[in-house]
Amino acid sequence: MTNPNSPTRWYVILGHDAEGAGPARAAARPAHLARLEALAGAGRLKIAGPLPRQDGVPPAEGGVSGSLIVAAFEDLAGAQAWAADDPYVAAGVYARVDVQPFLPVLP
Repeated sequence: MTNPNSPTRWYVILGHDAEGAGPARAAARPAHLARLEALAGAGRLKIAGPLPRQDGVPPAEGGVSGSLIVAAFEDLAGAQAWAADDPYVAAGVYARVDVQPFLPVLP
């Protein structure tokens, strides 16, 4: 990150889906993606995506067990606050959300 005004600390946000959260996930997905697109537009998103329940099976067919997001924030509290405001949290998609610091090494 080259912008001196942008956050420089990376965090992993790991959302664990509640049992049977598929319909709520589908309904909240547009708002969830809009927040991720805003992070990406600000140069603060490294990677994000769902965690398929089955290897080699598309999430639409096999379901999703959660989500992984790696993004930059000012500090851990900021990352935790951002994660707590996720539409998937409000919709009850996530049973639990873990947030922890991440140190990118490669590439």
